Amino acid sequence: MTRRDPAVALRQMRDFAAEAVELTFAKPRSVLETDRTLFLALTRLVELVGEASTRVDDESRARFPAVPWRAIKETRNRLIHAYDDIDPGVLWQIVTVDLPELVQELEGA
Repeated sequence: MTRRDPAVALRQMRDFAAEAVELTFAKPRSVLETDRTLFLALTRLVELVGEASTRVDDESRARFPAVPWRAIKETRNRLIHAYDDIDPGVLWQIVTVDLPELVQELEGA
């Protein structure tokens, strides 16, 4: 398998998302205001989820119709290009609400 293998990319998406979720376990939302390292780590992990999503081919995407492919890619682009304007509340919502759902969708990928 190569790094461009869609199966590898799907597992990377799941694993990066799960890692981000794990980093927020039992932490309050306010931690993003004071823990710069956590903020940057979560930002990077969400970026990586988006980057990996671009390596998933249409056939593999069709196996996971509930995954919001376009939104994931757009989120990655937003984080990369508007890095100086990341809303901690939006990042928290992505990591605590959206990513657990993504991890569940991609279980077994």
